Amino acid sequence: MFRQSIAYMFLFFIISGMMLFSSCTNPFAPKLSDTPLGENVFADQKTVDGIFQNFRSAYLYKDTLAYGRLLDKDFIFIYRNYETGVDGTWGRDQDMFTTSGLFNAAQNLDLIWNDIVISTGDSIRLDIARGFNLTITFNPQDIVRVQGRVNLQLKRNSTEEDWKILRWRDESNY
Repeated sequence: MFRQSIAYMFLFFIISGMMLFSSCTNPFAPKLSDTPLGENVFADQKTVDGIFQNFRSAYLYKDTLAYGRLLDKDFIFIYRNYETGVDGTWGRDQDMFTTSGLFNAAQNLDLIWNDIVISTGDSIRLDIARGFNLTITFNPQDIVRVQGRVNLQLKRNSTEEDWKILRWRDESNY
């Protein structure tokens, strides 16, 4: 009888322990991704739509590697310096540095692409003007909204290759 009581108590503790440990969650652990394993959040960059989707995804996920895959090795960024009244430029390395700083400083980035205004070119070189809305959340009290247009020159050596951004002329209100 005594052995049977010990066996039941032992079985009770094992089942209780299993129930206890299987129901515990760590409140400090990061939330698991809702994206199923193997599902790619990036698009085929052989299409124009794919390059814009990947641009948006790079900003949403603050992914500098994905952003870097968008830019051609000879990339040039052109912006208007309103204080001096002249255009300024920088190359790929400076753009990667600047974008990395933005990604690190922002808590959240939301980029919405608007309609394509102009699209001219062929299957290996294309000029596209498109509107955008960018919301940068540095913290809940510091949110910056930028509206504007980009004029992008895309290029690739053949239709089998991905599109790359060769030139970006920024025409935003910021």
